[in-house]
Amino acid sequence: MNSVSDHHKHRPLHAVAQWFDTDAAAQDDAAADERIDWLRVAPFIAMHLACMGVIWVGFSWTAIAVAAALYALRMFALTGFYHRYFSHRAFKTSRTLQFVFAAIGAMCVQRGPLWWAAHHRNHHRHADTQADIHSPVQRGFWWSHMGWFLTARGFRTDWQRIPDLRRYPELRWLDRFDIAVPILLAVALYFFGRWLGAAYPELHTSGAQMLIWGFFVSTVVLFHATVTINSLAHRFGSRRFATRDNSRNNWLLALITFGEGWHNNHHHFPGAARQGFHWWELDVTYYLLRAFAACGLVWDLKPVPAALRRAR
Repeated sequence: MNSVSDHHKHRPLHAVAQWFDTDAAAQDDAAADERIDWLRVAPFIAMHLACMGVIWVGFSWTAIAVAAALYALRMFALTGFYHRYFSHRAFKTSRTLQFVFAAIGAMCVQRGPLWWAAHHRNHHRHADTQADIHSPVQRGFWWSHMGWFLTARGFRTDWQRIPDLRRYPELRWLDRFDIAVPILLAVALYFFGRWLGAAYPELHTSGAQMLIWGFFVSTVVLFHATVTINSLAHRFGSRRFATRDNSRNNWLLALITFGEGWHNNHHHFPGAARQGFHWWELDVTYYLLRAFAACGLVWDLKPVPAALRRAR
């Protein structure tokens, strides 16, 4: 009885510890629990509430430009590296650039690269089955959009799925302390805004304004754009290929996610660096990867085999 009482007594402290050190989750006896853990996800809720700060800080075109630039940079880190590189190994790069974009991806507040890749690999193994933790076909829109990762099961990193990645200590560090990089970004934006406000008052910005727009608004919009691939790209759009799941091609989602909306293409051949198989299918991430390849920063971009592209 005392042990149960002590567990509940220390539960809030344990949840707070997990905000800063995800290894604390290993002590959780409810690792497979699919209920939303409200103590653990309090920062996620707080981020959304912080966006209301725009009412008090106002806006400036400078702050909005920074928010848009950070959206674009971090979306590319997610789509090009978290997804196509870490999850699918669709190209090769140096260990240095691997870490740089892992760190930029960590700025998105979508956990570390190892957690992200492990969950995505499991998604492809079990797409739209009962074992798919974020299938809208199985659990509905809201669960697939954000409910799944607010659970103890969703919080855990499946180390068995990422033997090729877990050997890098710098990636394990980013995964364990995944809140460190977002905090550094938020602090940097605040002081950047303060400096701009003092040095260039004609820009009409401030530390608080840059923090709200550059970090909170940009990050929340980025999050919801990213997870539409879970919640909407398995429901709405066209199916060029008869995959075993319900993946769809959706041009609007491809536009806001730099090419990820060609989701039926992707499930047909996940290993390709390119998801827009045809010239009219806009795939900004692929164009940027081609530019990186031209500079020698990445190489061996995996193409879509011609026979698979013609298949139906």
